[in-house]
Amino acid sequence: MGGDIIGLVAVVMSLGIPLGAMYTYYRVRKLRSEERLAAIARGVEIPMEPELTQAARSRRAGILLVSGAIGYIITFGLIARIEAEPDTWVAAVFGIIPLAIGLGYFLDWSFIRREARS
Repeated sequence: MGGDIIGLVAVVMSLGIPLGAMYTYYRVRKLRSEERLAAIARGVEIPMEPELTQAARSRRAGILLVSGAIGYIITFGLIARIEAEPDTWVAAVFGIIPLAIGLGYFLDWSFIRREARS
């Protein structure tokens, strides 16, 4: 009976958490929109949030991916060191994938910046 409940919990959590996140995102956007409309109806000047440029988006994605990958690699490296199991290093190697993608975003950011200068 314990194995059945574990499977049920795994399915419910794997489907429930993304649905909860999407609902929360929807509600926050709806509340922001209602707040803006109420302020506009009262005649309050609402400053518009500036859109990020392509270079800023690439830089942000690069920073997040590289820092996440380094943290992932360090975490599994420390686990492999503490547990003295060399097979755990295999999990740390998977951190190279987001690291490479993040470096690609940094490369894209530098190309966009170079094109903007010329």
